[in-house]
Amino acid sequence: MGLKFSQPPSSPFKAPGFLSSFRRASSRQPSFNPPLQSLHPSIFSTLRRPPAVKPGDFIPLFSDCVSAASSRTQEYLGFQDPEDKFHPSPETLTQIFLMTYISRSVSLNMADAFSCTAMTPEQRVLLGADWVWALLEKPTKTPKVQIAVQVLHLPRRKEAEPTEAPSSDSRSESVQMARLEGGHRSVQERLVDFCSSVGKDCYALFLFFGRKNDRENVYGVLSNNFEAAVGKCSKIDRTLIENFFKGSRYLHTPSGMMQAIVTKKKDDPLTLMVKFS
Repeated sequence: MGLKFSQPPSSPFKAPGFLSSFRRASSRQPSFNPPLQSLHPSIFSTLRRPPAVKPGDFIPLFSDCVSAASSRTQEYLGFQDPEDKFHPSPETLTQIFLMTYISRSVSLNMADAFSCTAMTPEQRVLLGADWVWALLEKPTKTPKVQIAVQVLHLPRRKEAEPTEAPSSDSRSESVQMARLEGGHRSVQERLVDFCSSVGKDCYALFLFFGRKNDRENVYGVLSNNFEAAVGKCSKIDRTLIENFFKGSRYLHTPSGMMQAIVTKKKDDPLTLMVKFS
């Protein structure tokens, strides 16, 4: 199976099965006298090889892809234009990360184990997710674990004028309808509600492209238990999510994050702070 980088239906309101789809969850005889060059491979051919992993072990591949995406995004987060004219929009930064991840994952052929599904503009508004990662069961390819990702950007400086006009997607009628469906809930609350409706095997991952005191790195807060904050009458917004870092003594790596997800007991709560770059 190729990489599952699929575009969901253009109108989520006409696809009642959308949410439910997330819930389901010639060989040759070896030579005794091999050529000399086969015993001494070129260093360049060695560098081109993908990471050596055990069959079915997707975690090093995932870490490789996320590292490439984070590093590429970091180049833009840390870039300072001498003329102060280049200010990539939040949408551009999100696409840089996502497209870099997809390109790398295609080259590593990891789609049989781990898929990536980008959301349409309507679904981004309605569900609060920019994309969804899914760990797939074999041989059915049914999602076993899902991670719904929402990117959080630093506030733009007031003196910085946007270098890009608003996309036509953001002004479309269907997007306006999605905003009405979202009601007064924050975009963070919509993501938490979506993951809660799927179950404990669906995690919300808030991906910070820079933080107040570190504008050049990528961080994340992952949990399948954000709804507990709702029970305490807390409003789920950027401030609440960023406060998770204050009491954290340890930041997981992306591979550590994924290892914790696949080894935890079913239905147990899990909350992790992660540094991606």
